[in-house]
Amino acid sequence: MFERFTSDARAVVAGAQQDAIRLGSPRIDPLHLLAALLHLPDSTAGRLLAGFGVALDDVAAETTRVRRRGGITEADAEALGEFGIDVDAILDRVGQAHGPDALTGGAGGRRRWRTPFSTESKKVLQVCQNEAISLGGKELGTEHVLLALAATRGPAADVLARFDVDARRVRQALA
Repeated sequence: MFERFTSDARAVVAGAQQDAIRLGSPRIDPLHLLAALLHLPDSTAGRLLAGFGVALDDVAAETTRVRRRGGITEADAEALGEFGIDVDAILDRVGQAHGPDALTGGAGGRRRWRTPFSTESKKVLQVCQNEAISLGGKELGTEHVLLALAATRGPAADVLARFDVDARRVRQALA
């Protein structure tokens, strides 16, 4: 599959792996893909986000915040708040007991030579390929990665939705 990726899309995959290793994550998840995508502001996806009026630094900050929360997005926190559950208070207590990055997914232990993709990331990459084909492209670019992240349910899609970026909007911009 990766032979069809543009050089920028390959850089996203490599950057996601570097991000996962840096954070000590046992797997590359969609938030790693999103974080890596944000490091390429001159890519097609970076230009699309800028065209939507989205500041990449704001998305990066939200991605970090969601990761710190163990994948709990603002929408999740608000929903839990309706049941009287204060996510930030829980995070503070977990941080006091286990360290500030206890929920970031770090595994500790020995390092691997290669960090595998999570099931969710594999799904994003499959959706990426399907979207590129449905849009008539022969190559998979960063715009397809962005579209797949927005189209695949989970924390990365939730982060993008917080900035009014969803699959429909990305598809329209690519049409």
